[in-house]
Amino acid sequence: MKHIGTKIINTQRLILRPFSLEDALAMYNNWASDKEVTKFLTWPNHSNVDISKKVIQSWIEEYEKEDYYQWCIEWKESQEAIGSISVVHRNDETDTVELGYCIGRQFWNQGITSEALSAMVDFFFNEVNANRIEARHDTNNPNSGKVMMKSDFVFEGIHRKADKNNTGICDVAYYGILAEDYRKNRID
Repeated sequence: MKHIGTKIINTQRLILRPFSLEDALAMYNNWASDKEVTKFLTWPNHSNVDISKKVIQSWIEEYEKEDYYQWCIEWKESQEAIGSISVVHRNDETDTVELGYCIGRQFWNQGITSEALSAMVDFFFNEVNANRIEARHDTNNPNSGKVMMKSDFVFEGIHRKADKNNTGICDVAYYGILAEDYRKNRID
């Protein structure tokens, strides 16, 4: 892969950009403090905005690295941070990235997360030269899988009791998309 870091990406309704400390209150209010949003995530909901500030500060400190990818999902209409999308695991030997995302509950079921994920697929295949992009979700959270399928990810199977999140040990559904399939689908 040719790492280029967290660069600004525009979509029809979104700006995917690095976080700034000014996003802490929106992060806290829109998703990080909501137990329903964090239910299937591996990190606990934030009990106060200071935790959101500390998390964002830790991300900001990593932005100088070309192999670090952590985006704020900004809603263009309100210029407000409404979620995040990032590389949660990376394997440079196989040129693979695993993406994770979360978005505020008031923005669910509007195609926003699919729009952000599709932009990530384009970015990682066209600019970073990834070979494979993958994502996974707790099987009790099927809507996350729907987001993946809308972005052309293929369901690859379930690993039983293979992960732990805020609900406990869980079954995990895996999805992936290969660069060769992505390019073939763009030609067809």
